[in-house]
Amino acid sequence: MSQYANLEQALKYYFGYDKFRPGQRQIIEGALQDRDFLIVMPTGGGKSLCFQLPALLKKGLTVVVSPLIALMQDQVDSLRKNGIAATFLNSSLNSYEVRSREQAILSGKVKLLYTAPERLLSEKFLPFLDLVQHEVGISTFAIDEAHCVSEWGHDFRPEYRQMRTLRKRYPNVPTLALTATATDRVRGDIIEQLGLKEPNIHIASFNRDNLYYEVRNKTKTAYAEILQLVRETEGSGIIYCLTRKKVDELTLKLQQDKVSVISYHAGLSDEERSKNQTTFIRDDVRIMVATVAFGMGINKPDVRFVIHHDIPRNLESYYQESGRAGRDGEPSRCTLFLSFGDVKTIEYLISQKPDPQEQLIARQQLRQMIDYAEGTDCRRTIQLGYFGERFPGNCAGCDNCRFPKPVQDWTIEAMKFLSCVARCKEKFGMGHIVDVLRGSKNQRITDYGHDKLSTYGIGKDRTVDEWRMLARSLLHQGLLEQTADGYSVLKLNPHSWEVMRRLRTVSIAVPVAQKITWEGGSEKAAEAEMLMQRLRALRKKIADEQSVAPYMIFLDSTLKLMAEIKPQNLTEFSKLSGVGSNKLQQYGELFITKIRAYCQEQGLVEQSSNSKPILNLPSDTELMTLQLHQQGLSIQEIARRRNVRPTTIIRHLSDLIEKKQAVDIQKLVPLEHQQKIIQVLETLGDIALTPIKEYLGDSYSFDEIRLVRGIWRQKGRK
Repeated sequence: MSQYANLEQALKYYFGYDKFRPGQRQIIEGALQDRDFLIVMPTGGGKSLCFQLPALLKKGLTVVVSPLIALMQDQVDSLRKNGIAATFLNSSLNSYEVRSREQAILSGKVKLLYTAPERLLSEKFLPFLDLVQHEVGISTFAIDEAHCVSEWGHDFRPEYRQMRTLRKRYPNVPTLALTATATDRVRGDIIEQLGLKEPNIHIASFNRDNLYYEVRNKTKTAYAEILQLVRETEGSGIIYCLTRKKVDELTLKLQQDKVSVISYHAGLSDEERSKNQTTFIRDDVRIMVATVAFGMGINKPDVRFVIHHDIPRNLESYYQESGRAGRDGEPSRCTLFLSFGDVKTIEYLISQKPDPQEQLIARQQLRQMIDYAEGTDCRRTIQLGYFGERFPGNCAGCDNCRFPKPVQDWTIEAMKFLSCVARCKEKFGMGHIVDVLRGSKNQRITDYGHDKLSTYGIGKDRTVDEWRMLARSLLHQGLLEQTADGYSVLKLNPHSWEVMRRLRTVSIAVPVAQKITWEGGSEKAAEAEMLMQRLRALRKKIADEQSVAPYMIFLDSTLKLMAEIKPQNLTEFSKLSGVGSNKLQQYGELFITKIRAYCQEQGLVEQSSNSKPILNLPSDTELMTLQLHQQGLSIQEIARRRNVRPTTIIRHLSDLIEKKQAVDIQKLVPLEHQQKIIQVLETLGDIALTPIKEYLGDSYSFDEIRLVRGIWRQKGRK
């Protein structure tokens, strides 16, 4: 910590953020004191930073255990974009790659190592870890997705159970266990199975206040509503469907309506699924239509909306799937379409489970999901209550709070309904009671003699849907109960009798037909959006050149700040949240140039010498590269010496050339290539590298073009 005045300074340097999210600072302080931790923090809450920042501030190697190869690679790529020495070891690597990475670890060049539990505990790998401990030291074990260790968790993996051996083998190395969701039972199991010693337990709030939740009835216009949601919401979106058939049907419809969309389900080959996932993550398509097979290990933070075309099977699944929206903290939308036809489909699938106890639990979970969808309380109150967290309501971020339904007195109707349950001797479900009240002549009613009851036909003035709405409200309000044996038989309780004796009134919220619209923005917001589109396009070009996802360059939240603040030089740019030292050096000039061009075009700033970006003086890291270059080292040798990618060294040299430093271009690019590239730049102008490369052909590299462009810019372009 000596090189940083405080943790905030280290956070800004490495990750570009000015302040910690709730709970992060306390966890990091404890981690730096080598305490064991159990961290329960929802998706998008910033779990990874809780072990990544301490890893950079402590001596030795932090070993991160992750069950998903895709997520492992994604996190390592993101860290490297911030100039952080991280790597992974998994089955995707060949033996040469494994050996070279192990050598880098043993020589102290790596701060974070990601690996899967299977490899970590293998007979070949544990001796390597012993060597690491001896040579550079192991600072921490970070166990991600720690719920996998518990048989009570929703994604139990037996190999996680064996990780207790780490504590026995390395008793003095602290362990951080991290998970997005864990009940009391799962938390206790994690502590026991991993052998955590008097761990600090941090349970963050499950409230995601940037998400807007709404439920809509699925009518014949559902597809038109989905199409409108897609068209009126900027950015990426995920649409979940219950079956592969529905995924394919909806994908085809959207394609016919000219929507940029792709699909994902278990019916596709592994290669096709992987390709489609990459296509979505890199913003080559906007919309992913998928079954719930899609999502685990997806670290795309800029998903702006998640639509559930069909009701999920339980509230925990819904929380996780909808929570894939807005992981960057920006406003995002979660829409669920409710149809009781879909409920019947899930009930059928549940009935196929061989274990009666599993069926029972699945039906209870489905009932809770329906209660959420039908509920008139604050959506957050219902969701967070499921995880044992109290929320007062009035969140202003769900349809029930923004558009409260009118409340009506239905005491008389409730008395009729409950009386009918009593006269049917509490042996029937909702459908049968409604049929009796409505005077149905079906065979079942006459067989039981229920057409002779005093309540038979007394509810003809209400529709079937209205009676069902009342019954569900009575259940939500605790004025009626339902068996949990899969038959959903209605039962009376003491509150039911209070209603029937006129000791308690019953009010229910009655839905009204209305279209819920997404709030529009101001003229200033519209102007910022124009610039935002250009910044997104620039980000996409850079990401494509580097074969990474756009959010690894900058998050949407950082682009939004650029569009609002419009920094005019590197000093202003460096103050933006999300701009760390490495990204300032790599991308600052590119984005400032785009912002200044937009401002001049719109007449927002005067074109003067004072408004030029401050690019004259080389940074410390550029000077280190320059010194090695002047010693005669090649680009590859400099990259190895500095433990960075060759492309980073190329960017340093290019910037140094523009800053009129003594870079010997003759050693880097053949003269004949220099002349041709200059000629093309004079013709095409200062545009992105890709079209210049396409113009020149395969015999010219991006690196050559970037370096020569530095010479061209320094001499004064035309």
